[in-house]
Amino acid sequence: MADSAPGSLRLTEPGHGRGLFDVFTQRYLLKLIVRKELRIRYRGSILGMLWSYVKPLTQFLVFFLAMGVFLKLRDTVPDYAIYLFSGMIVMNFFGEAFTNATRSLLWNAPLINKIYLPRELFPVASLWVAAVHFFPQLVVLLVAAVVSGWRPRPLELAGAVLGFVIVAVLALGLGLLFGAINVFYRDAENLVELIVMVATWGSPVLYTWNLVRDVLPTWAFWLYQMNPLTAAVELFHHGFWFGAIERTGVLPNGQTAIPESLWLQAGGALLIALVVLAAGEALFRRLEGRFAQEL
Repeated sequence: MADSAPGSLRLTEPGHGRGLFDVFTQRYLLKLIVRKELRIRYRGSILGMLWSYVKPLTQFLVFFLAMGVFLKLRDTVPDYAIYLFSGMIVMNFFGEAFTNATRSLLWNAPLINKIYLPRELFPVASLWVAAVHFFPQLVVLLVAAVVSGWRPRPLELAGAVLGFVIVAVLALGLGLLFGAINVFYRDAENLVELIVMVATWGSPVLYTWNLVRDVLPTWAFWLYQMNPLTAAVELFHHGFWFGAIERTGVLPNGQTAIPESLWLQAGGALLIALVVLAAGEALFRRLEGRFAQEL
């Protein structure tokens, strides 16, 4: 029983804490874990953090050649390079954060088995590392957009920030959910890789949303729009690509550049991401008492 005397320590059940709230109160530990992950990631590497530029650049060139040149999407989508890259960096951030958060508990098994600290620190650290890799790509996007004639507006920039928040919350929620499952069933890692692959092709990154609307029935297109990643990608398009095409709102083929219901989609996407985060944290806390035993 906890001592009620003034100044006494408040006792808590061993192995249990306040979940994500403990991450905010132990920010110093979070920074240490982030530094450790970055140091291990680039140990023995010649290029180091430059890989944050090399990998997305290579991916961009492959997609641009395949979709923009060979399939001639650049003929119907103005500044297709900006359109493509603004969507790519969103999906790269999601894929890295989600994948690494799922594996974070296994990567830190020796530490988890030795001492108790909030287990959520590890998925959150993976999200932070993904953000560290995201921002150099964002700088490249900003430079390219300015060269293409982009002029920022507060509402468009606010939309891009909202898109980042949606992806971060969604990736963390899924990372907590699948990270907890992955401790018991390693198949979760393979499932996550499939989800990231499907998400990349199932979001309007390589193509415009109009193409999806033209081939799907109304109910299926509604489900497509309810995908939080779809809204996040379109928010980045609205923030960094729309301003570079003189904001006409219409593509050369006469189709609308940005969905009319974008802000409604964004609100629904944020709500869904928060629900996923709550569900992921609930399952994570329910299973965390068995992590050390299983690892």
